[in-house]
Amino acid sequence: MMLSRLLAFGLVIAPALATADDRMIDDDSFAVSSKGRIAADAGLFLATPSALPSGIMTGIGVGVTRACGCTWSYGVRASWSSITEGSMTYTVTQDDYRLRLVGAVRHDVGRGSLALRLGVGPTFVHEVRIANNSMGSGLTLHDRRAWGTVPAVDLDGMIALHISGAWVGIASAGPSVDRYGGSLAWGWTAMLGVAWQP
Repeated sequence: MMLSRLLAFGLVIAPALATADDRMIDDDSFAVSSKGRIAADAGLFLATPSALPSGIMTGIGVGVTRACGCTWSYGVRASWSSITEGSMTYTVTQDDYRLRLVGAVRHDVGRGSLALRLGVGPTFVHEVRIANNSMGSGLTLHDRRAWGTVPAVDLDGMIALHISGAWVGIASAGPSVDRYGGSLAWGWTAMLGVAWQP
C-alpha cells in the first residue's frame, strides 16, 4: 500500500519537476548577437605547394572581411604554409606566404551563410635546399636559399555558421591557379577556422 502511494506521488510530482526552470542551458545560450559588417577570422590552412610538384602544405590563415549590402563583401586575406620534401640529393623546405584581395557574393540562410569568394594576389615563395650525402655520391652539391614571387588566383566556396554570440565557425575550399615557370599550375586551398563578428 505504501509503495503504491509513493509511486502515485512520484507520477504526480515528476511533470512539475520536469518543467522547473533550473536548466544549465537556456534559450539565450546560443543566441546570435553579432550585427556588425566586419568579421575577422583565423584557422588551419591547407594548400598544394606553389613551386613543388606534390605534397600538402599546412599552416595558418587569417582574414578581415567587410559586408556591403546584403549579398556582397570584400576584404583581405593572408596565410603562411610550409612543407618539407626529401630525395637522395636534397631536402627541400618551402614556405608560401599568400596575400589576397578578396571579393565575395554571399547568401544568408538562418544562422548560416554560403559564399563564393574570389581572391587575387601574390604568393611569396621561400625555398631552402639542403644537400644530402654530396660527398658519398661523387656530386658537388651546395645548399641553396631562394625567394620568388608567383601571381595567383583563388576561388573558394565558403560555409559560415553562427555558433554563439559574435562567434562564427567557417570552412572554405576551392581551386587555385598560379603562374610558375612560364606556365599555369593548378592546385587547391582549404581552411577550417573561427571568425569574430561583433
